[in-house]
Amino acid sequence: MPSATMPYRRDLAVAYAHKWAFGRNPSYYNFEKLGGDCTNFASQCLYAGSSVMDYTPTFGWFYISANNKAPAWTGVSYFHQYVTRKNRHSGPFGVEIAMEQAEPGDFVQLSFRDRVFIHTPIIVSTGTPPAPDNILIAAHTYDSDNRPLSTYTIEAMRFLHIQGVYR
Repeated sequence: MPSATMPYRRDLAVAYAHKWAFGRNPSYYNFEKLGGDCTNFASQCLYAGSSVMDYTPTFGWFYISANNKAPAWTGVSYFHQYVTRKNRHSGPFGVEIAMEQAEPGDFVQLSFRDRVFIHTPIIVSTGTPPAPDNILIAAHTYDSDNRPLSTYTIEAMRFLHIQGVYR
């Protein structure tokens, strides 16, 4: 069990998001035709800012190949469950927060209907105070960079603040 934590490098996560928002890093499979690539992209950004994967079978957060990855790497609900977990396994960790507390490098998960969250963009910029018009996101599936959150037709949203990384 890791006991030490290290900081999450928001700047590196956001820089990665800008670099790959309209492209695909060849080190990762593009899941666009298998249900979407948004959480895969979110995980890549999170990894760019954390540099630590959790190789725990089934319940971890890792990517080795398209056929050898944790559900949390590509699944919206699994990503949420992993980030907000209570155990201290290696990898990034965080909490759900109010929109007004969001920072660049955090994530927002969106529901478009039936209160099912199906999209995970990374927040690349926020205004003061953060609001849908001045929170800008980057995402795959609906490829975007510096897109205002207010341009989505959203039924519900939840914000994930990354607090740090267990070694």
